[in-house]
Amino acid sequence: MGGELLPPGEAGPDDVVLAWEGADVVAVRLPQLAESLDHILTALERREGRPLAELDRKAKQGIVRTLEARGAFAVRHGVETVAGALGVSRFTIYNYLNREKGR
Repeated sequence: MGGELLPPGEAGPDDVVLAWEGADVVAVRLPQLAESLDHILTALERREGRPLAELDRKAKQGIVRTLEARGAFAVRHGVETVAGALGVSRFTIYNYLNREKGR
């Protein structure tokens, strides 16, 4: 997801500090959720071996299912971001999501 490891002394207020046997060992800086969605889309594109917009409808529906399971649509502008990556409209993304809920 694109997290970054830091020395515990460099941890900011939004970082997660991990401890082992009472001692701080490492801090984890998590990316913004929108950045995580970009990382996920890039990984999916790499997995498919071509731009997501070039996939057929069935494959795009599978991508939407995967992204929904990973919480992509809880991110602000998630639907718009995914629609752009898949080369479809927001309406199409909502149709894919509703089709899954009907099964």
